[in-house]
Amino acid sequence: MKLIAVPARSMRLLALFCLFFLSFLSACSPLQPAVRATVYDFGPGALKQTAASASTSLSPLVLGEIQTSGALDGSAVLYRLAYSDPLQPRPYAQARWSKPPGQLLRQRLSEQLGMHRTVLRAGQGVLTTAPAIGLHVELDEFSQLFETPDKSSGLVRARVTLGRWMAGGSEQFLAQRTFVVQHPSASADAAGGVHALNQACDALIGEILQWLQQVDADLGQSRL
Repeated sequence: MKLIAVPARSMRLLALFCLFFLSFLSACSPLQPAVRATVYDFGPGALKQTAASASTSLSPLVLGEIQTSGALDGSAVLYRLAYSDPLQPRPYAQARWSKPPGQLLRQRLSEQLGMHRTVLRAGQGVLTTAPAIGLHVELDEFSQLFETPDKSSGLVRARVTLGRWMAGGSEQFLAQRTFVVQHPSASADAAGGVHALNQACDALIGEILQWLQQVDADLGQSRL
C-alpha cells in the first residue's frame, strides 16, 4: 500500500504546482489588458457662437505659447503633500491630462479672451502698423495641494507679461503681474484635483481679463 500511496501523493503535489505555475504565467502575460489611466482635459469649451463684433472694439491680442518647465512639460496630473513634503511634486499613477497643462491653459485662455477681442498667434499675419498687445504667460505651478490627507485644493500660479507691438515688429514692455489662484477640491483624489484645477484656471483667466481691462483704461485706447 505504501508503494502505491507515495506516487499518488506526488502526483497531487505536481498538479498543484502546475496549477500555481500556470496561474502565475497568466497573471504576467502581456496579453492581459493593462489598466489604462483616466484622461482629463478642460471640457468642451463654449457651446454657443459669439458675435464677431464682440471682439473688434479693442486692440487685438497676440498670444504666444505658454512657457513651462520641469514636470509641467508632461501630461501627468500632479499633487503635493504640504503636510509631509511640499517640495516633491508627485504624479497620479492612473490619471493624466490629454495635453500638457500649458497647452490646455492656452486653449482655454484663447477661447475666453476671444469672446472679448481678437486673439492671434505670434506670427499669424499681425500688421506691424496696427496696434496690438502681446500677452506672454509663464506657468509656474499647476498641482493639487494637500494641506491634510483629506483636504486639498487646485493651485495655479502664473506670471503674465504684457507688451505693445510697435511698427517694425518690435515689442515694448507694458506691465507684468503674478497671479496665484486656489480652488478647493471636492474630493481627495485625482478627479477632485482635476476639477479644482479646472475651476482655478477659469478664475485665473477672469483675473487676467480684469487686469487687461485696467491696462486698457490706463493706456487709453486712443493711444494703442
